[in-house]
Amino acid sequence: MQVKGHAAVIGCGLMGCDIAAIFLAGGWRVTAVEPNRAHWPKALDRMASSIAQLAGPAAALENCALVESPVEIGWADVRVVVEAVPENLALKQQVFAVLDQLVPAGVPVASNASSYRITDIAGDCASRNRMANLHFFLPAHLVPGVEVVQGEHTEKQVCDTLAEIMASLGRVPIRVARDVPGFLANRIQHALMREAFNVIDEGLGTAEDVDNAVRYCFGFRYLSAGPIMQKELAGLETQLAAAATIYPSLHNGTEPSPTLQRLVAENRLGPKTGRGFWDWTEETAAAERARYERALLASMQVLKGE
Repeated sequence: MQVKGHAAVIGCGLMGCDIAAIFLAGGWRVTAVEPNRAHWPKALDRMASSIAQLAGPAAALENCALVESPVEIGWADVRVVVEAVPENLALKQQVFAVLDQLVPAGVPVASNASSYRITDIAGDCASRNRMANLHFFLPAHLVPGVEVVQGEHTEKQVCDTLAEIMASLGRVPIRVARDVPGFLANRIQHALMREAFNVIDEGLGTAEDVDNAVRYCFGFRYLSAGPIMQKELAGLETQLAAAATIYPSLHNGTEPSPTLQRLVAENRLGPKTGRGFWDWTEETAAAERARYERALLASMQVLKGE
């Protein structure tokens, strides 16, 4: 396989491994940073599994090198850097301060932060003009969309380059013009989640009812048309009339749901603790994740066939 480029991925959690797999399946060489050598076999296994789900060649994994520190990366031919360390602002700022010194001039440096602004992560870095947010969605290799967020100091050309690289790898770049909390997709998603949890708080429906309403009613249509296109097809006057009737009764609180706060306080976090809204064993969690990923793969094939 001809190598198309060299990407550096900082962090080998689930997101980092799946981001690395996207590049590897697309014919790139990857140097991935994971300080804990004991985690290397697990990281390589995850990358191999994700490459297979992307129908990439098994030999693609041969183009991945693991190192313990960014200083060990051969920076001369790196074309892009993606940071995917845990969601901790201080840690990300520390990593970016190091990358600011190591990464050659002109190479885009991106963060996969899901909640922190790239403006805050880059801080006072000397090269903050080439730093942007490249926000993937878990599982990164199966969800095609990726947000390209321009920070307050980011040059537009940097985002153009990142969007072009993502498109070349089969991703769908979503340009976000301003660096606001939640970027674009998560702002829409959290508006939905606020109302979804409020439905449960008020006893209007159960968690299962909420999921079924989204999956089998309005959400079912979104694979074929996004919310704006769907409403346009239905007629915008219908949306206007419904909005005037429904909006006044929607929840607009600024605090997280009481139900959500209670579950977290009780350590009912989902499969990782064995209980959330549902009870979980390792077997049932694995089965549900497998079903979820099969559905995502099938959905990706539907979109490719448009």
